[in-house]
Amino acid sequence: MSKYIINGGKKLYGKVNINGAKNSVLPLLATCLLTDEPVIIHNCPEISDVRNMCKIIVNLGCKVTHEKDTIILDSSDMFCNEIPIDLAKELRSSLFLMGSLLTRCRKAKIAYPGGCDIGLRPIDIHLKALQELNIKIEEKYGYIYCSVDKIKGADIQLDIPSVGATENIMMAAVMAEGKTTVRNPAKEPEIVDLQNLLNKMGAKIKGAGSSIIEIEGVKKLHGGEHIPISDRISAGTYLIAGAVCGGEIEINNINPEHIFSLTSKLNKNSCKITSLNDKIIISSDGRLNSLGKVETMYYPGFPTDLQAQLMALSCVCKGTTKIVENIFETRFNHVPELIKMGADIVVEGRMAVVNGVDRLSGADVYAKDLRGGAALVIAALSAQGLTTVNDIYHIERGYENFEDNLAKLGAEIIKV
Repeated sequence: MSKYIINGGKKLYGKVNINGAKNSVLPLLATCLLTDEPVIIHNCPEISDVRNMCKIIVNLGCKVTHEKDTIILDSSDMFCNEIPIDLAKELRSSLFLMGSLLTRCRKAKIAYPGGCDIGLRPIDIHLKALQELNIKIEEKYGYIYCSVDKIKGADIQLDIPSVGATENIMMAAVMAEGKTTVRNPAKEPEIVDLQNLLNKMGAKIKGAGSSIIEIEGVKKLHGGEHIPISDRISAGTYLIAGAVCGGEIEINNINPEHIFSLTSKLNKNSCKITSLNDKIIISSDGRLNSLGKVETMYYPGFPTDLQAQLMALSCVCKGTTKIVENIFETRFNHVPELIKMGADIVVEGRMAVVNGVDRLSGADVYAKDLRGGAALVIAALSAQGLTTVNDIYHIERGYENFEDNLAKLGAEIIKV
């Protein structure tokens, strides 16, 4: 099993180019099943989540071609509408295929999806929404069985602005009979990105990024070509590393507005942030103050996917930081590992109270999930001595060339 060995205490200097967003590319790949014409997606990250999604799509009978960071997907010969357990367990995002499979095949059999262990992520909201579109759903033997004669537009109110449910509705309703209105949808930039590709393919969708999305059903979609938005979580991770370690980093190919909830906090905490078009420059002396209270929220609030990384930063801030996790109820799996490194953290339900220490110390730690693993790397970069981060397959689900990019910035990190 691969691991990172990190000798901390190095300042970071240099540039990082951000690739396409994992959380955008995965639903975009699912969208490719809605047409029998080829769809081309550029700037795809070379990460295990994308590879696993491609495996699932190939298993459905589609042809997937990789040309550097471009994926060409041709589903003209798709013959299957089932996602088996051995493939679904590797990827939570296999659930995104439900809407596109129903639109294309009128049937779907999907095993309950896997992914990171960060708490219950109920799919009831997905199923309830799909049922409102006239889709019949039955759950048995670890599978979700879906079928429909004719998908019919509906007026859907989501109880919470779930990203996955919003994306599934968009893909299920795009060729439905009549109009679908989605109220209280997710507003993440990835939702806007999905709308943009669907409209390029002939869909009639408007309102993504706002409180109401309207979908006029069309008869057919055609092929298309698309460059996804850049990965705001990846960009945020590098910015936090720069803030903790000190130095100056330039993040290229990123929309600063997408991570303003992070940069606004860093800018008030002895870091200097400069945003110019598609780049962000951060300079820091590594001596940071408490962030006060930070609560994860749905976009445009502070993202849950940056909570663990921000906690790693808080461990060495002066004073006390309170971090409240409002999205997932058990997203503090990284806390015991940070404590091994000398962090002073007390968890009280959904809140972690972090009392900053002067410096963390190297230790043997284990990544328990994707973002928690990234947090351990950030902690190790600023720690005194050697840290071994084990089970980095979690990290490789979402970060392309993580250790190489950090090494180019001056970090002393190797993968073994």
